Amino acid sequence: MSNTFELRKPDPLLIVISGPSGVGKDSIVQRMIERGFPFHFVVTATTREKRENEIHGRDYWFVSKDEFARMIEQNELIEYAIVYGDYKGIPKAQVREALASGKDVVMRLDVQGAETVRKLAPEALLIFITCESEGELERRLRERKTETADSLSLRIATARKEFQRLDAFDYVIVNQDFHLDDTVEKVRAIISAEHLHVHHRKVTL
Repeated sequence: MSNTFELRKPDPLLIVISGPSGVGKDSIVQRMIERGFPFHFVVTATTREKRENEIHGRDYWFVSKDEFARMIEQNELIEYAIVYGDYKGIPKAQVREALASGKDVVMRLDVQGAETVRKLAPEALLIFITCESEGELERRLRERKTETADSLSLRIATARKEFQRLDAFDYVIVNQDFHLDDTVEKVRAIISAEHLHVHHRKVTL
């Protein structure tokens, strides 16, 4: 006779941290790593130039356009897209291996990428990160000093469109300036609550 009180271990979650450029997605994931959250962070492959302080293999896999083309041809990517003129994509093997190990998997994606993952894995957990206002978003992008005037305008216009896709997500968090730890705590609370669901998300890829 089976033990009625024996609960099965929750299946690992596939967690997507998404939102417009400038809302702090990178900072959120980095703080989660620093605080030792038990998850595997999926490193995105990209053809864009490495920014100062970014580390190959930690922040992104920085690859040539030829290498990226090979990955597309070999069907090695879960999703890929051209983002502001550069390619970005998620390696399949990395995600499957992490899920198979029983670890939660975290991906940091733009909104288009998040929606692609939702189509492939309907049980993925999608969290939309935003900031307090469009003016705040513009200020953050300007302070990064990585954008030309044209590029800044494009990112603001893209963000307006991305806000209209909010219904595709499960949760939304406002990442207030100087309150990064509060935002990270909200992400942790969402993940903890999801693991307590009676009917667990079962991710297949």
